[in-house]
Amino acid sequence: MPRLTGHKTAQVATALHAPSEEGNRRWRIRGCAGVFTLLVGVGSALASNLLPVPSGQPVELSDVLLDTNPGELWVRFRFIAPKIGSTAGRISYDVAVVDMEHLCETLAVPYVAQHELQPARIVISFSDRPVAFGTSEPDATQFFEAYRLDQSRCIWEGL
Repeated sequence: MPRLTGHKTAQVATALHAPSEEGNRRWRIRGCAGVFTLLVGVGSALASNLLPVPSGQPVELSDVLLDTNPGELWVRFRFIAPKIGSTAGRISYDVAVVDMEHLCETLAVPYVAQHELQPARIVISFSDRPVAFGTSEPDATQFFEAYRLDQSRCIWEGL
């Protein structure tokens, strides 16, 4: 399992900050308040960034974003899963959703606990190719699921 370490500003745009009415600073990144990406470090025991999932499909962690744009903290775990899709021979949503819940339980829950975060939601997303956060790519297949944490368990919320 990858070790997730450090923080950096999301590569969406240059981050600017401005004091809010309460005197707190709010980060603005191309209209999205407070989106940060976390660096991914891989333990020396791993030969690649592929993560084990129930379906056996190749899944790689792309990035982790802390997003306060919804008005509360959402932690977004973004994965590349190149075999997802709706055509014959591809990994369907019904199969991928089991993998997404597995990654919430085995990767997101420990990460949130380790970094003492208290998110309102955890979002797990799969994309068949890299897509910049906040952009649309019509040819890309993407699956999203949202969860809330309840006593270190992922409870499906739906989007």
